[in-house]
Amino acid sequence: MRHGNKINNLSRKTAHRKAMLSNMACSLIEHKRINTTLAKAKALKQFVEPIITKSKEDTTHNRRLTFSKLRSKEAVTQLFREVAIKVGDRPGGYTRIIKLGNRLGDNADMAMIELVDFNEVYQTGASKKTTRRSRRSRSSKAAVDTTTTNEEE
Repeated sequence: MRHGNKINNLSRKTAHRKAMLSNMACSLIEHKRINTTLAKAKALKQFVEPIITKSKEDTTHNRRLTFSKLRSKEAVTQLFREVAIKVGDRPGGYTRIIKLGNRLGDNADMAMIELVDFNEVYQTGASKKTTRRSRRSRSSKAAVDTTTTNEEE
């Protein structure tokens, strides 16, 4: 029975799994999206979301905690400078997993995991400005124009 075993071991020993998730998290922070298997993407989401939450408050303690998980100075500085600014008002859900289909070699489920605020395709906040047009105002102007032209003749 699996009482209390919520972590996905990914068929790896503890040290290998922690190193792999740390490297994948650094790549995700650096490139803003990565392609991997679905199981690794789900495990990475559980690993990286608390780290991004810690980055919202820039203190020495939070930087040390994130460095102990990521083990990369460049990733930590990029996380606290760029990523934390964009996700500052978001209450959670910093990553998105998109399924890509199966890999040709071994038929593994592939997925793309990305940081939500860095995708320009799905940005809803900065939508283009639309002007509201009413048919009635245009038709009433046309009706006024036709009545004036008929009276002149």
